[in-house]
Amino acid sequence: MHQKFDGLSDDYDLYRPRYPDDFFTTIAARLTQFTEVTVVDTGAGTGIALEGLMPALDGSTRYLAVDVSQGMVDKGREKFPDVEWTVDGAEEYLEGLSQQVQLVVAAQAYQWMDRKRYVAAAHTVLAPGGLLAVMQNNRDHTASVFLDAYESLLEAHSPGYGRGYRDFDIEAEIATKFEPSGGRVDTHVARWARAVRVEDFVRMSSSSTQVQRAIVEEGEGFLDLVRDLCTEHARDGSLEVAYVSELFLGTRG
Repeated sequence: MHQKFDGLSDDYDLYRPRYPDDFFTTIAARLTQFTEVTVVDTGAGTGIALEGLMPALDGSTRYLAVDVSQGMVDKGREKFPDVEWTVDGAEEYLEGLSQQVQLVVAAQAYQWMDRKRYVAAAHTVLAPGGLLAVMQNNRDHTASVFLDAYESLLEAHSPGYGRGYRDFDIEAEIATKFEPSGGRVDTHVARWARAVRVEDFVRMSSSSTQVQRAIVEEGEGFLDLVRDLCTEHARDGSLEVAYVSELFLGTRG
């Protein structure tokens, strides 16, 4: 997995969308019962989720972050030197923790996990009342002709890619482990959009694993296809990119 992300950290950090502020407010409100909070950001990348978590949580919160990519961890450590960064797989890291924590986060990373193993490991390491927060930003390809065409371009050129690659029931997968012990799962959805300049969209695109697979197959010229598509649909050099953001909160019983 580390090979998918090494070398992409700068563009990933600069151009990837952030998460709705309401998600972090919701998480923080559910942690007020704890006098001390330790957060584990799994599949942390460059710490994009931490950008929202840190302002929302108490200043005394302890943060641990783990990612499989050395490049991502290096960038994350540069941004947040007080966070305890580790290069490792999320499942292995959680299984190796000897302490209970209050929040485990997977932001834009859950689909890469051995999901059943990951949920079990998170459940085990959480203190009673602790939270597993799975967050993701999904491009809403039903919202515009451009986004639908972009997904079609990826499907045509990126081996194995399909726009439904995250179409599994995350709420049910978390509930299978959390509900039998008295826990629960809540789902929060936000729809929003942002304006993105053509070249910024191309750079964001290039930081994705799907586009990197297409580049491996066809060379850097694939980015010209992305750029041409963006230019075709842009207005005054800008694109409106719609998202459906989701937050799944599993509470340990």
